[in-house]
Amino acid sequence: METTTEIKAGGGGGGGGAEQPQIVDVRSVVEAVSAAAADDDAATDAPLYEVESLCMRCEENGVTRLLLTAIPHFRKILLAAFECPHCGERNNEVQFAGELQPRGCHYCLKIPSGHRQMLNRQVVKSESATIKIPELDFEIPPEAQRGSLSTVEGVLIRAADELEALQEERRKVNSQTADAIDEFLIKLRACAAANSSFTFILDDPSGNSFIENPFAPSLDPSLTIKFYARTPEQQASLGYLVDPSPSGEAGDGALLNTENGPDQIQSEPHGSVGARAGRRAIAQGNSTEIAEALFRYSAPEEVMTFPLTCGACAAMCECRMFVTNIPYFQEVIVMASSCDSCGYRNSELKPGGRIPPKGKKITVHVENLKDLSRDVIKSDTAGVKIPELDLELTSGTLGGVVTTIEGLITKISENLERVHGFTFGDSLDDTKRSKWQEFMTRLNKLLSLEEPWTLIIDDALANSFIAPATDDIKDDHQLSFEEYERSWEQNEELGLNDMDTSSADVAYNAADAAPNGETEV
Repeated sequence: METTTEIKAGGGGGGGGAEQPQIVDVRSVVEAVSAAAADDDAATDAPLYEVESLCMRCEENGVTRLLLTAIPHFRKILLAAFECPHCGERNNEVQFAGELQPRGCHYCLKIPSGHRQMLNRQVVKSESATIKIPELDFEIPPEAQRGSLSTVEGVLIRAADELEALQEERRKVNSQTADAIDEFLIKLRACAAANSSFTFILDDPSGNSFIENPFAPSLDPSLTIKFYARTPEQQASLGYLVDPSPSGEAGDGALLNTENGPDQIQSEPHGSVGARAGRRAIAQGNSTEIAEALFRYSAPEEVMTFPLTCGACAAMCECRMFVTNIPYFQEVIVMASSCDSCGYRNSELKPGGRIPPKGKKITVHVENLKDLSRDVIKSDTAGVKIPELDLELTSGTLGGVVTTIEGLITKISENLERVHGFTFGDSLDDTKRSKWQEFMTRLNKLLSLEEPWTLIIDDALANSFIAPATDDIKDDHQLSFEEYERSWEQNEELGLNDMDTSSADVAYNAADAAPNGETEV
């Protein structure tokens, strides 16, 4: 059923009078909000839109107010608030106006009993996020509580209120179910009052959810943050098209076909790309900094190109891959992709060969400008420490990167500002704000080299590397390497404790023992 909607556009805030309201269609509002979301500066001056919409409780007309705004160092969000003057119905919702993040996020917050202040942490929950409390076997699916800006306590109280709202109707139909829910509500409200310990898990495939860290920029011992690659099922649940056919199923002919439209992927047969074309291809898909760092060691003799799905917009794009050998390190696989549809670029570095038997800790003392130009390869299993700042980044925080020491510090600064979204928000008190600003000043001073400092990269898989400043690595006295035995917990996190290679060992041993290299069957 089509309805006529009245939309009023008023001034976004601050000085000056509001503009005369105009009656326009919904399409105009969507286009205006979309254009403002694409503009980095428009979100700060976006107008407030009022939409006349139907109240689902009394079926009279209420008012929905839409405002595009930006949380500093986090995301652009669209706030929607509905109010009905006839029955008093009110609700609000948060939708993300920015782009889909490259990876999903998983927040795990452990709240002990009696620590009520931890319930005041702000929570941004997108419309695709799921909240879980394992101790209660409780889960809030994405459709139960849509996008919201609240606190841990607010999320739990809202869930309890919604469950309790229909208890009288449930009691008339099934009293046993209602009694079980009453018992569960007692446990849930005990968690909301910090009378019992529990674990608050926030999982979002879109990567647009957030839990506040009040100790930022330091690590929070109670909060664990992980980022992961989305599965095809999660990609489809977010509304993005996923190619159901396996990669390469259509054959080489489908990959080489460029006459069926502009969306076809252009590729070249394996082995046809020479070193010169490979340099040009990789450089186009990565920053100049990464390309120069890679080709400083050895130029690839062959660059392989294969189709890929963009992690940001799910459009088809190309991924370029080549293998190179880095002196004093090992053989590595470099992969770079760029999307022509949305402009998203990504580069990854994967180790080649077997899993090293020991972990490695790399320590470099940064004293001069030459040290800032040292090449750094940080794998996705490596953690970073700077003792002078009491700064520690757990493994996987920045992913796998190829950069320099200067570039690594810059990436750390940008990542801290992005992850800790409420750093400069209005809700932050002056003490925490000054603490964060002081830390950022100290972090930026590392690049000015006012004082020497130490960079430590700890990689349980020994797949990270810092280049020496001398021709012979033994002559570089500022750089040291230390190997260590991995703990059981580290092997468990890497999945090595359950890895069974006995069958492969038997096959290899049989091949070595058989005469003339023949394998007995």
